[in-house]
Amino acid sequence: MYLSRVQLDTANRRKIRDLTHLGAFHSWVEDSFPQEEGKENRSRKLWRLDPLGEKSYLLVVSEEKPDLGRLEKYGVEGSAETKDYSSYLNRIEAGKVYRFRVVLNPVHSVSQGEGKRGRVYPEITVAKQMEFLEKRAEKYGFRLLEDQYRITDRHYDILRKAGMRQVHLCVVAYEGKLEVTDVDQFRDTLIHGIGKKKAYGCGMMTVIPEIK
Repeated sequence: MYLSRVQLDTANRRKIRDLTHLGAFHSWVEDSFPQEEGKENRSRKLWRLDPLGEKSYLLVVSEEKPDLGRLEKYGVEGSAETKDYSSYLNRIEAGKVYRFRVVLNPVHSVSQGEGKRGRVYPEITVAKQMEFLEKRAEKYGFRLLEDQYRITDRHYDILRKAGMRQVHLCVVAYEGKLEVTDVDQFRDTLIHGIGKKKAYGCGMMTVIPEIK
């Protein structure tokens, strides 16, 4: 597994003018893996956008290394980098406290009747958005530390896909502290993500050890 990042070249509006919706970011990520071009089954990637001061970064978790040149298509020249993620994942410990950041698409499904697929609606209140993460913590191998996590951003992003109408995706960023309760499940969470719309910038959790 690999963790990669590149700084968006936000100072060059002409360069990033295509990045007006989540589908464009998805295409950018996929195009950064030329070794998979033409394959019927492409590997899954997690990605998200992270602000850091006045800068913005694209983070990618992937099974294979991306082509750094292609990863810099909309990025600052020389800013793309890739690190081995497996060695870090192998050092994750049960019972240890970590600081986390995760961006999710909090939704709920409403039944449309027997035999019919439920209709998905976004969670629109802060309380429900918090509850969305809280209810999933145990399933994904961690425990949220009481009063030590919060929502840091909540907004709607545009998603366009070929052959489909434009939709507005509910996107919520959470940060705080957690304790790993099931190390194998938690490693799987860091690799495969949480919830829906993982191909469109949601679901990716990253952690760093809490320094005492």
